[in-house]
Amino acid sequence: MKVVSTELSEVIVIEPQRFGDSRGFFMECFQAERYAEVGIPGPFVQDNLSRSGYGVLRGLHLQNPFTQGKLVSVLRGHVLDVAVDVRQGSPGFGRHVAVELSEENQRQLWVPRGFAHGFAVLSESADFFYKCDSFYKPEHEIVVRWDDPMIGIDWGVPNPRLSTRDAAAPALADVKNLPVYGQV
Repeated sequence: MKVVSTELSEVIVIEPQRFGDSRGFFMECFQAERYAEVGIPGPFVQDNLSRSGYGVLRGLHLQNPFTQGKLVSVLRGHVLDVAVDVRQGSPGFGRHVAVELSEENQRQLWVPRGFAHGFAVLSESADFFYKCDSFYKPEHEIVVRWDDPMIGIDWGVPNPRLSTRDAAAPALADVKNLPVYGQV
């Protein structure tokens, strides 16, 4: 597997090695020892799968307490995936990494604990898969405004389709109870 650094050192892109021929392909999607060596410790306790149509934007979401690290990938389709450092006191606070994930490139993005996460679907539809290292606790979920000018994400989708909750989310500067750098 190939590890690609990003502007935020804790967020990494994984490009699994793929072996293919005329019959199809084989790819190891996760191997605990190798992933731990590059800073993705696990263990993972929950796998999630969502399907969304073109223009759907999900995010920006996180939990605190009970923060989650997420290893995300796309099984079908094409998305712009985003991780935002929202840890109070972090040198990267408010900065983001945006990576295209697709069934063709088979990249994975590691979204560490203390980062908000979201994605926008750029294809007709997309199946989005993520492994989480902590259980989902809806009572501790935090939502950050997807179009916050302080963060400045270009989602690549005009007029995204949002949930009611995501459309009403506050700007990062107005969010309470954010994780603290060095404590997650």
